[in-house]
Amino acid sequence: MDKDLRIIDVDVHNDLKSPQELVPYLPEPWRTRVAASGIGMPGHGYMSPVGVVRKDCMPPSGGPSASDPDFLVQDLMQQFNMEHVILTGNMTNISTMHDPDYAAAIASAYNDHIIADWLSKNDAFRGSITVAPQDPLLAAKEIDRLAGHPSMVQVLMGSAQRAPLGQRQFHPIYEAASRHGLPVAIHPGGEGAGGTPPPTPAGYPTRYLEWHTCLSQNYMAHLVSLVCEGVFEKFPNLKFVMLEGGIAWLPHLMWRLDKNYKGLRSSVPWLKRMPSAYIRDHCMFSTQPIEEPQDPQELISIFDMIDAENILMFSSDYPHWDNDMPTEILKRLSPEARTKIFNTNAKTLYKI
Repeated sequence: MDKDLRIIDVDVHNDLKSPQELVPYLPEPWRTRVAASGIGMPGHGYMSPVGVVRKDCMPPSGGPSASDPDFLVQDLMQQFNMEHVILTGNMTNISTMHDPDYAAAIASAYNDHIIADWLSKNDAFRGSITVAPQDPLLAAKEIDRLAGHPSMVQVLMGSAQRAPLGQRQFHPIYEAASRHGLPVAIHPGGEGAGGTPPPTPAGYPTRYLEWHTCLSQNYMAHLVSLVCEGVFEKFPNLKFVMLEGGIAWLPHLMWRLDKNYKGLRSSVPWLKRMPSAYIRDHCMFSTQPIEEPQDPQELISIFDMIDAENILMFSSDYPHWDNDMPTEILKRLSPEARTKIFNTNAKTLYKI
């Protein structure tokens, strides 16, 4: 890694010290509920044998890993010469909740907490407007409320959804994001939990290893839906970010979608270009979890197939168990490609 390269990390999971941090930002009746019994976020039920977070990321002051802004700067940003980090938090499971009003209230309180307790602490932090998509009109209202904040740089929701994300019930979210020039990002958030369908098309897997490996299937379905439902024709300025969903599956999905479109284009008459063109122009992807074949050249070949240096952004996924450090990945890329992936692409997308 070039010592002079300043890194922008697009997926950093800051955490609450405790659910009580949200209480001051909640109206009744949710304030009393959270104060008494916590948030009550549905879980997917798959236990990781190695845990979820790195224990060495726990701040000396106490509390969960990545819950102290000052220690996060010291442990991650200063160690790896980071210019900015995009905070993605730990609230994307909100999309699995059954009560849309409660979910929207939690999202709003969480956003206010991020602004007050994180963005105010360091100019290098950038925040995400977390929304609960169960009621897209409430989600759009939340986007309108916070889009003017200079450090809130994207809309964020979980990839665990009750329907593919291209469908028109979600369009108020995209309309609001487009109106304010904000990209929309998705992140794994409890696939199979709460009110969401099974985490794989075949049903519920048995173990965390299976659940974790199959998360990319969900991303494929959402991406095909976004293209085929005409989201990028309807919202031509919209950028869509797929965080922590992998990337090696992208070439074959674009090939298959393009091939099928040639024979079935009458079913999607609103599309004016090949499906892969919409993906290349409107979608960005994060590096973590980077696929690691035995022969590193095979990954480079996949990068060439998808024009990775223009659609990929570095993410550490700090402080999760499988997080990637910038000094350990993508060493075989050209200096120009590394600069784009580790800095320029994110700087352009998020207008930093």
